[in-house]
Amino acid sequence: QVQLVESGGGLVQPGGSLRLVCTASGNITRVHVMGWFRQAPGKQREWVASIGITSGGSGGVADSVKGRFTIARDNAENTVALHMTNLKPDDTAVYFCNANIQPAGATHQDNYWGPGTQVTVSS
Repeated sequence: QVQLVESGGGLVQPGGSLRLVCTASGNITRVHVMGWFRQAPGKQREWVASIGITSGGSGGVADSVKGRFTIARDNAENTVALHMTNLKPDDTAVYFCNANIQPAGATHQDNYWGPGTQVTVSS
């Protein structure tokens, strides 16, 4: 069983900061890429940021959050953090962890989603 567990969401005032963390666990051979999408009510899910786990690199973020959000590998194995600063009301959404993972016993990668964590930016 492969699972993505998210934490760090909550209510924050405009201009505030939050740190979202996602950890992959279960019967995993290798985690290749981890990242974040978000979906606001009535809108389509959009890509926010992603970073390679096994290949390294600095990752990338969407233009809509560039300069405010950064993505990084955390100290724990198969863990990624989304550092969000100068949050705006338009950032309000459910944030979903997403990962490309080779499960144990497989020769391919599958795409997995976390259950989502709510981020609300409001005064």
